[in-house]
Amino acid sequence: MSVVPVADVLQGRVAVDQEVTVRGWVRTRRDSKAGISFLAVYDGSCFDPVQAVINNSLPNYNEEVLHLTTGCSVVVTGKVVASPGQGQSFEIQATKVEVAGWVEDPDTYPMAAKRHSIEYLREVAHLRPRTNLIGAVARVRHTLAQALHRFFDEQGFFWVSTPLITASDTEGAGEMFRVSTLDLENLPRNDQGRVDFDKDFFGKESFLTVSGQLNGETYACALSKIYTFGPTFRAENSNTSRHLAEFWMLEPEVAFADLEDNARLAEAMLKYVFNAVLEERADDMKVFADRVDKDAIARLERFVSTDFAQVDYTDAVAILERCGKTFENPVFWGVDLSSEHERYLAEEHFKTPIVVKNYPKEKKDINLHHTQ
Repeated sequence: MSVVPVADVLQGRVAVDQEVTVRGWVRTRRDSKAGISFLAVYDGSCFDPVQAVINNSLPNYNEEVLHLTTGCSVVVTGKVVASPGQGQSFEIQATKVEVAGWVEDPDTYPMAAKRHSIEYLREVAHLRPRTNLIGAVARVRHTLAQALHRFFDEQGFFWVSTPLITASDTEGAGEMFRVSTLDLENLPRNDQGRVDFDKDFFGKESFLTVSGQLNGETYACALSKIYTFGPTFRAENSNTSRHLAEFWMLEPEVAFADLEDNARLAEAMLKYVFNAVLEERADDMKVFADRVDKDAIARLERFVSTDFAQVDYTDAVAILERCGKTFENPVFWGVDLSSEHERYLAEEHFKTPIVVKNYPKEKKDINLHHTQ
């Protein structure tokens, strides 16, 4: 007898008639008049729960099994068999059911076996990973991170971890979260009446990082090809889909590369990680297609099967000026293309992912390559 994840049972990695133990939480329980109960047990290793078939001959059937409710923790031991019902290929004929933990008050347990809104899940943050949606997000996020590391390792890159606390404003935006151990009720002051950060933990002003780029560039000039991947913080009080206070950012740095190398690397990386999600997390992606965006799977499939288009900034502006579409942000040569401009080019004009290159140098960071 061996302890196995539910995913191994459902995906056929456990031989039929093998005795196994699975450990997880009850999603649902239903009882038949024939004295048999069916437990849906999930452990987070995959989207679906495994069905455990429990006969009333088990010694704790009446005292415990019939009182199991959503959220109870159980350890189920039994034989893996082919499932005669629809929905899954295998199930477990239970020979032993141990209750590892009870839900004290099933009537007030906040995670009933039904679909909950995102707004409601924010109120029960300690339990929301048990839901189908948040569980799917966690597994897809894991697969994305693992695929990123695999891709860059296969391409000969070194991963470099960069500091989260820094004195540098790498992006130059000035919107940073301050880190300090000073007593806010009794701040030390210097001769000019300003806060004396010499008395702070690091002896200077310190912040949460907005980018690992500066550190990454120094390592790229020693290791040739590196990437940073970790948490990043921006204190921009802007409630849009393009601004987050905290997020994970990927920053590759290559010592010897040109614009075409960069474009090819970005295209190859995105297709690699999206393919990994489509292949390894198909069930979880179905959750997103059902609950979040019906085109989620189809869009990724189109993405990985389509070559990127490249267009010069000047040509992109000309396309936007000729298209006859009215934009919220006016289009003219010299404007920094907004998200609505980019979406029109990618979704309506080229109908493919695009790389816009050769921007006016005034519109891009000083550390970008100048063509002339």
